[in-house]
Amino acid sequence: MKPDGMHIPVMYPGVHQTTLARHVSRCMISVNILIRRVSDFEVGDWIMDSGAFTRISTGKDHLEPGMYAEIAHRWHGCGNLQAVVSQDWMCEPFVLAVTGGTVQRHQDQTTERYLDLRTRIDTADGPYLMPVLQGYTPEQYAAHARDLSPFIGHNAWVGVGSVCKRQGRPDSLAAVLEAIHDVRPDWRLHGFGVKSTSLRSSRVCDRLATVDSMAWSYAARMQRLASGEGPSPNSAEALLGWMAKITNIRPDGHRQQTLT
Repeated sequence: MKPDGMHIPVMYPGVHQTTLARHVSRCMISVNILIRRVSDFEVGDWIMDSGAFTRISTGKDHLEPGMYAEIAHRWHGCGNLQAVVSQDWMCEPFVLAVTGGTVQRHQDQTTERYLDLRTRIDTADGPYLMPVLQGYTPEQYAAHARDLSPFIGHNAWVGVGSVCKRQGRPDSLAAVLEAIHDVRPDWRLHGFGVKSTSLRSSRVCDRLATVDSMAWSYAARMQRLASGEGPSPNSAEALLGWMAKITNIRPDGHRQQTLT
């Protein structure tokens, strides 16, 4: 059980094979593995990711918005699809070097795509479209939050992108989350690719409602490379073993109230 006053974000482990989804109560699945899939699969609560990191960081563009919306509606009835992540453009320096863009340009593209997809996906009979905030410095994230704020409702579930490569120092991530919180304290934030190091920080956990991570597969792969032993990085054993460890992580310190 969680100690009184301690908040731990809800984890959606990323799975790169749909057969793994049935082993966990919730997960995140990339659109990249659903594009050509025909049949339904067993899954509980889940989020459909846009595959932005894989696509943009390797020089590819996003799927055309009409196609992305079509895929989102196709899978809306499979399990409990809680959210479809809006297509975004990351702002890390190495990504800007690939695209030749700027932080401002990537933020503008992210906003424009959200507004486009909202008319196609976030309809009365469609799944929830999760907007994504982009930037690199806390001030840039706050600026993007102000830009998107008129279009996003109260208590909305909002993603925070471009954070997975900066988490050797959790205070850096915490500063970003706190800057967003200063603009819209009502938003329920989702952290993409959040590492266990950051989940040990109460400053980070205090500002996140949900997180996702593919670290379980990476950890299993590194274990096999180092020792030649351990579960396959594609196995349910590796996934469930990692989830058990994540469940036992406790942030440092205690907070005054629990996010809901």
